Amino acid sequence: MANLSNNFENLLLNTDSYKTSHWLQYPPKTEYLSSYIEPRGGIFEQTVFFGLQAFLKEYLTTPITQQDIDEADIMLAAHGVPFYKAGWQYILDQYQGYLPVAIEAVPEGTVVPNKNAVVQIVNTDPQCYWLVSYLETALLRAVWYPSTVASLSYACKKIIRVAMEKSAESLAGLPFKLHDFGSRGASSLETASLGGLAHLVNFSGTDTLSALVAASRWYGMQTTELMPAFSIPAAEHSTITSWGRDGEVDAYRNMLNQFGGKGKIVAVVSDSYDLWNAIDQLWGDVLKQQVADTGGVLVIRPDSGDPVKVVREALIRLANRFGYHINSKGYKVLPDYVRLIQGDGINPVSLQKILDAIMAAGFSADNVAFGMGGGLLQQVDRDTLGWAMKASAAQVAGEWRDVYKDPITSKAKRSKRGRLALIKTSQGIETIRLADLDGRENLLQPVYRNGQLLREDSLTAVRARTGAW
Repeated sequence: MANLSNNFENLLLNTDSYKTSHWLQYPPKTEYLSSYIEPRGGIFEQTVFFGLQAFLKEYLTTPITQQDIDEADIMLAAHGVPFYKAGWQYILDQYQGYLPVAIEAVPEGTVVPNKNAVVQIVNTDPQCYWLVSYLETALLRAVWYPSTVASLSYACKKIIRVAMEKSAESLAGLPFKLHDFGSRGASSLETASLGGLAHLVNFSGTDTLSALVAASRWYGMQTTELMPAFSIPAAEHSTITSWGRDGEVDAYRNMLNQFGGKGKIVAVVSDSYDLWNAIDQLWGDVLKQQVADTGGVLVIRPDSGDPVKVVREALIRLANRFGYHINSKGYKVLPDYVRLIQGDGINPVSLQKILDAIMAAGFSADNVAFGMGGGLLQQVDRDTLGWAMKASAAQVAGEWRDVYKDPITSKAKRSKRGRLALIKTSQGIETIRLADLDGRENLLQPVYRNGQLLREDSLTAVRARTGAW
């Protein structure tokens, strides 16, 4: 076991075990294999495509090495599966370790109806027909996760936007209405980085610092002038409860003294003991004048209970204590110096219910912001949007043939046929055969070929494509 690889960055080992034997399974004289990635459908009707560039820059623009091949040879022999060492050696010798594949994709940030191809990959050297399938595990994973988080975040933004259009006088605050609290609930640092970055396609608020590193590393956001997201000082339960129950008001006063001021925003979790007492007596009486006089904004955060009932009741009590005005759309708005953020139990369903409840009670969506944790970065999987990568065409002995599956037991798993293209029509975006393109623009654009990144987007460009900015 001492000779087995411990290198997680070895691309040859970034696959499923059964993939290593597939080079022996294709028909004789196979020369090219073309595969595509699509979201086959799920809880959202649309997908925000995002994350491929991060994978290409992190993994596919670095050549494989002799050490990678030798390590894989040892590992897979011990594992009990075949290894095409000669094929990988060919790539190292002929292409200096860069992968002879061409990848096309829809521009990142594009909102695509489900059941359309968003990525297409084909080998560029007929001796490497087997490479396309070998990359499925890594490539599909690189796409489905950030795209799913971006789509979830986008769906939440649409819900909030509708509520604000109905009840608020401006959409100026929309980019800060959903904050990422999910870093600690993610399965790994890379998960938090990719998922947190995917959320930033739609919003500008995050506590996932690794998402900022990811934006700089993979999407060209490298200076303070281009900072993609922001946060504020905020309390956690321990910084309140360490003052003791009798010192709760002192803990709150300390937050105002430390972080309050003109133009400043501070968030304070306020349900460590009794949220209603905190709102009615501590914030709404003892500290009321100080809150009003800071010149900034106090954001009160509940953190338990039924979110729909708690947010509605909290707004009613805040309005009773701090007052409100009626905006031009007929909804109540708290004074500018006090707001509410709900960060517990948020998902698209609860988000809609909360907004419906507070507007039914006469309150504008302007009064509240939201935070999502595990529900944003972790409670998604490949089936959330039905992601799959499938071969759709192969060239064998000089002739292209359709490659597809059509199981009688599940029409949902029927795959596409032929070399594909993606076009925009009067009815929307549609996947067609490449042979039927007929001079129309193909939205599947070249992004990678033989180790070279052909297109590079900034997060700013990606954000603009969603149409949500």
